[in-house]
Amino acid sequence: MAITSQPSADGQELTIQVQGRFDFGAHQEFRNAYERVNVTPRRYVVDLKDATYLDSSALGMLLLLRDHAGGDDAQIRLVNCSPDVRKILAISNFEQLFQIA
Repeated sequence: MAITSQPSADGQELTIQVQGRFDFGAHQEFRNAYERVNVTPRRYVVDLKDATYLDSSALGMLLLLRDHAGGDDAQIRLVNCSPDVRKILAISNFEQLFQIA
């Protein structure tokens, strides 16, 4: 499992890529991906293209990111979701909290 983050050239957007299992074992690495960057982005993108598994811990981590990014004012997109991940997000009503593409 690897989680990486890359700010955009203007520092306004931070893309976080999740590879492998997105579960409690990724907690600290995921937090570091958005807390330990040298920019203060206005928008976040979580790329789940290479995520092979997602559990309730991952949903909690996404909620922590949302709080960090401004709560109700947060601009976070979840992109490249597999059908299984989309189903989990839909069951959890996350489409009301995040933009899912």
